[in-house]
Amino acid sequence: MENQSEVREFLTSRRARISPEQAGLPSGGSHRRVAGLRRAEVAMLADLSVEYYAKLERGNIAGASAGVLEAIAGALQLDDAERAHLGDLARAAASPGPKLQRRAAKKHAPIRRGLQLALDTITAGPAFVRNGRMDILATNALGRAFYEDVFAAPGLGNLARFNFLDLERSQIFYPDWDGAADVSVAILRTEAGRNPYDKGLADLIGELSTRSDDFRTRWGAHNVRRHGTGVKNFHHAIVGDLTLAYEGLELTTEPDLSFLIYAAEPGSPSQERLRLLAGWAAEQPGGEEAASKAWAK
Repeated sequence: MENQSEVREFLTSRRARISPEQAGLPSGGSHRRVAGLRRAEVAMLADLSVEYYAKLERGNIAGASAGVLEAIAGALQLDDAERAHLGDLARAAASPGPKLQRRAAKKHAPIRRGLQLALDTITAGPAFVRNGRMDILATNALGRAFYEDVFAAPGLGNLARFNFLDLERSQIFYPDWDGAADVSVAILRTEAGRNPYDKGLADLIGELSTRSDDFRTRWGAHNVRRHGTGVKNFHHAIVGDLTLAYEGLELTTEPDLSFLIYAAEPGSPSQERLRLLAGWAAEQPGGEEAASKAWAK
């Protein structure tokens, strides 16, 4: 993933989505030939010279100060996730790529015993740990049963691969498949900005781009997102419809990993269906001990 092109396409796509009216500028009538704002308008809003902003938008962002990045973020009306992504792109531009690439090529060590024990203490809802590539690295018993289809081929424990390469099952599992697909790509795009020299991530993006038109279209949109909290609907092959709240937690000692927990509203049909799923999981060969193993990549 070449940093200059990432910067250029991100800034261009953010500029194209903002109309002059949204930025508080005259519309210019029907004579405008560009979608969204012109470079000169962004430069004016950010209090930068047109030449300097044009240089940044071409991808030459290394050395841009925090103040300049904040001014651009304000002019382009970036949200928190987009602001963080712009900062990640600037840091990557200033960093020694080959050294980062050698470090990032290493795989994660198996999940720590203490982290697996923490997962196993959660029994009322699915819980799991994933990395920025959306590999599920470890689950509790209910999480393993919940993502049973994700661990099968072609998903192989990766949520994005399941989303785009196992359409028959993923479009059933996610009633709002388009929304789930958008989130998957936005998470991968965020990770690509944070760690552009991750060979495993580059390989995954290459695979999905080659094999999925849906992924390739979404990847070109350059959308990013923080995946922290919310409510999702699922349709599980064993127990049917589930409406679950989720919380995503960052691990202090391993900030590149996310700890996610799903929970059903007490007394709801979803809570009862999770109980049924837990019973089904316990009856499978190996029972809960097998279901709660770590799935290190």
